[in-house]
Amino acid sequence: MLSIIIVNYNVRYFIEACLYSVEKACNNIEAEIIVVDNASSDDSFLVLPKLFPNVQFIWNETNLGFSKANNLAIKKSSGKFVLFLNPDTIVPEDCFEKCLSFFSTHHDAGAIGVHMIDGNGNFHKESKRSFPDPAVSFFKMIGLSKLFPNSKTFASYYVGHLPENKTASVEVLSGAFTMISRKILDRVKGFDEDYFMYAEDIDLSFRIKNTGFKNYYFADTSIIHFKGESTRKTDAAYVQNFYSAMKLFVQKHYSKQTAIKNAMLISIAAAQFFANTKRKIHNIWTNNTSLNNHKNKSQSIVIAANNETFNQMLHIIKQAKNKFLISGRIKINVQDVEPASTTLSELNNYLSKNKTDYILFCEGKNNLNFLEIIETLKCLHKNSNSLFNISNRPFIFGNNYIISENKNETSTND
Repeated sequence: MLSIIIVNYNVRYFIEACLYSVEKACNNIEAEIIVVDNASSDDSFLVLPKLFPNVQFIWNETNLGFSKANNLAIKKSSGKFVLFLNPDTIVPEDCFEKCLSFFSTHHDAGAIGVHMIDGNGNFHKESKRSFPDPAVSFFKMIGLSKLFPNSKTFASYYVGHLPENKTASVEVLSGAFTMISRKILDRVKGFDEDYFMYAEDIDLSFRIKNTGFKNYYFADTSIIHFKGESTRKTDAAYVQNFYSAMKLFVQKHYSKQTAIKNAMLISIAAAQFFANTKRKIHNIWTNNTSLNNHKNKSQSIVIAANNETFNQMLHIIKQAKNKFLISGRIKINVQDVEPASTTLSELNNYLSKNKTDYILFCEGKNNLNFLEIIETLKCLHKNSNSLFNISNRPFIFGNNYIISENKNETSTND
């Protein structure tokens, strides 16, 4: 059995989409799904249990943080394998089967992570990482990792020499998707609860590797990770919490190596200074350049859906504060005989000839499945933003974007 554990905090629309995808990925395996809600102030409590009666929910009265919430669910789980999954993710239908098959053929695997993309199809470098030793941190901080993104030396933080489409053992897996065998999870005793949020995945990866088993980056399946929907990286609190967690990791695991510990703490302090400076510049720029410029300007959108769903999406789009110009429909299969602007196979050619601000991908019966959406995103020219609708639900979402029919709200974040 596979136990899927998701910690939720104020991302109701994203976790709804996530759970739809998770349930479909569990169709051919024995699995249990456990959601721990860390005192969300949205309507997760009212909506989610009705939509997902087979999911086990744990409702915390306070925000216990990521580590404690996961450990609560671990105690209630019974799977031979456990998946820690972020709520702002979408998994393809064959994801779990492929991961479990990998474990069956790689007996040295303690845990695996997967190839991750954002909502626009861009690869998440966090899918594979190295431990942040002084040299690794220094090269990243001074920008050499960006100048030499494929260098084994200078880009080692994101294992730059390892192609994103190649499976290999790595040091650090992302907490957004980590599947671990129960025997290893019991040995490392779950997450370290000294970490409230951030760096707990580095700590867990470190302790898994110390058991003698390997952490694998598994490139043969891809997920969407919208990344940071519960937090805003331009907030001072994010910067403070992230680098405090990194300091905690160093103090815990390098306490006996004084020189290395001090070098790493200096690197972290410098990185925090630069992050704060970048944050302040970003906020000043945001305040001085009106984000409302786009709200009064029509933005073009093309919709990948059957004709019935296409008309339903038009109704939801009318709720948006942004003005959208519907530029066409993408035909999703050969049986579709209704008029359309282009097909999925010709989408890149269409985008090269027609300025398109957004593409709306619709999942569900007689529409696209999750695997088709993900594979399309990976091959898409990155000159448009992507939005999503799941199972004809009354909302559209994307990277930091929600249009909700129920609440008549649109939210956009930079």
